[in-house]
Amino acid sequence: MAAQKGKDLLLKLDDGGGTFATVAGLRTQRLALNADAVDITHAESAGRWRELLAGAGVRRASIAGTGIFKDAGSDELIRQVFFDGLIRNWQVIVPSFGTLQGAFQISSLDYRGEHAGEVTFELSLESAGALSFTGA
Repeated sequence: MAAQKGKDLLLKLDDGGGTFATVAGLRTQRLALNADAVDITHAESAGRWRELLAGAGVRRASIAGTGIFKDAGSDELIRQVFFDGLIRNWQVIVPSFGTLQGAFQISSLDYRGEHAGEVTFELSLESAGALSFTGA
């Protein structure tokens, strides 16, 4: 994959009706995929080297972004999803790579404002179920 512009990574939220809407103008964003290891090392492990059980760990994804809301509607949608504690489907679109889609819950929503600047926000999401990936 060739180098991509960071601003081209898109974060979209299901509006509750199955339509994915771009919810914000993210200036910085991060997508992290993690898996826990299950250690099955025992007294007879060769050379006492650690052994891991393939495919047994818990997998998870987290997304974080900082930016400005695209419009009042996207601000309201995210705020309502947060206050209602809803788990919704989200899409992360990485140009020339693909789309990660699945259920996420908003784990934090922070607002900031500079005296001579615009209001910005920081959003963190945690996966809440199986995710799918579709290549570009």
